[in-house]
Amino acid sequence: MKAFFENDRFAMKAGVEIMEIGEGYATARMLVGPEHLNAVGVCQGGALFTLADLAFAAASNTQTETTVSLASNITFLRAVSDGYVYAEARRMADHHRVPFYEVRITDERDEIVAVLTASGYRKHKPQAGNGY
Repeated sequence: MKAFFENDRFAMKAGVEIMEIGEGYATARMLVGPEHLNAVGVCQGGALFTLADLAFAAASNTQTETTVSLASNITFLRAVSDGYVYAEARRMADHHRVPFYEVRITDERDEIVAVLTASGYRKHKPQAGNGY
């Protein structure tokens, strides 16, 4: 399954790495570098969103059917300028067509940086290459 998500060229260019995938669960990380910083010197929100979105994608596609994002909302709680940031996605509700996930982003000190909530849409189309 991790190899499948390496085809997400945008996330890979951003430096996002999937660490773990399980049923309705995934973790990912990204090393914040100069290319991730905005004009005020902190990690750009879009980079954090990309990290969380890939963790959501990995967690939500552990079923046998393709799941795509339906809606997402992110709240930024703490700025980060360097080091690793980690995303942990967990399924909170498992409706047969519209599952719901929470993704927590933390820094190296395990302090919360942002929280993303996302609902997916199960397309009832087989997921290629997920191994489940």
